[in-house]
Amino acid sequence: MNIHSFLADDDQQSRQYNFVLNSTNKAQEHRKNDRSESTLGDNYLRSFCFRLAQEGDYTEAIALLTQLIYRYPYNAVDYNKRGLIYFQSGETQKALYDYNTALKFNPNLASAYNNRANYYATCGELAAALADYDQAIDFNPYYIRAWINRGITWRDLEQYDQAIENFEVALLFGQLEGHIWAERGRTYHLWGDWNYALAFAERLVEKLAIRVASRTEGIADYRRALTQLPSIGNSKDITGYRLRLQLENWLNELLSDQRPIW
Repeated sequence: MNIHSFLADDDQQSRQYNFVLNSTNKAQEHRKNDRSESTLGDNYLRSFCFRLAQEGDYTEAIALLTQLIYRYPYNAVDYNKRGLIYFQSGETQKALYDYNTALKFNPNLASAYNNRANYYATCGELAAALADYDQAIDFNPYYIRAWINRGITWRDLEQYDQAIENFEVALLFGQLEGHIWAERGRTYHLWGDWNYALAFAERLVEKLAIRVASRTEGIADYRRALTQLPSIGNSKDITGYRLRLQLENWLNELLSDQRPIW
C-alpha cells in the first residue's frame, strides 16, 4: 500500500491554496518580521499554514496552528488541519490524536473522518478505514475524495467490483478525473491477475474474457489519467505529480506483462 494513493482533505483546501499564492509577497514579509496572529488575522494564518505545509515547512505550520488552537481550543477544523500536517510530516500518532479531538468537538466533520481513515489505511487497519470513509460519505455524499479513498481500500481488500463501483460514482462529480482514472485503471489491472486454476471450462472462458477486458480497460484508464495529471516538473500539485510518477510505473508494468492470459 502506498500512502500517496490516499487523498487527504483539510476543508476548502484548494481555495486556501489559491488565496495564499496571491499573497506570496505579503506572506514572505510576514514570515520575516512578525508571525503573530495580529498581523494578518486568523483566517490568513490558517491559509498560510497550508502554504507552509506545501513547502515542507511542517514545524512552522504546526506552530502556527498550535497558536490558533490555544486561542480557540474547541475549533475542530484547526485540530483536523494540524492532524493532517502531523500526518504529512510522519508524526502519525499525533495526527490520530488531533483527528480524534476534532471529531470529539464536531462529530459531523466529514474531512476528519476521511483523514483518520487515511491513517487507518496506511496502518493496514482496512476495516476501520472503511468505517470512517463510510461516515465521511454519510455526512457528505458529494465528498469525492472519500469515494476515491474508499475505492482504493476495497481494492486493497481485493474486492475489485466494490472498488470499481466507488470509482464510477466518483467520476459522476466531474472532479479529480485524472486521479480516478488512474485508480480505476490500477483496479482493472489487478483484477485481471489471477493465481488459481478454474474448475470448469465454461468458467475459464468467462474469466478469460473478464481478464482481457480488464487489461484493456486498465490501459485506457491509465492513458486518460495521464492527460489530466500535471506534467513532469510541475511542483504546484504535489499529489498529482506523485500520482503521475506512480501511474507511469503502473502503465509500464501492464504494457510489459507478456505472460499468457490463460
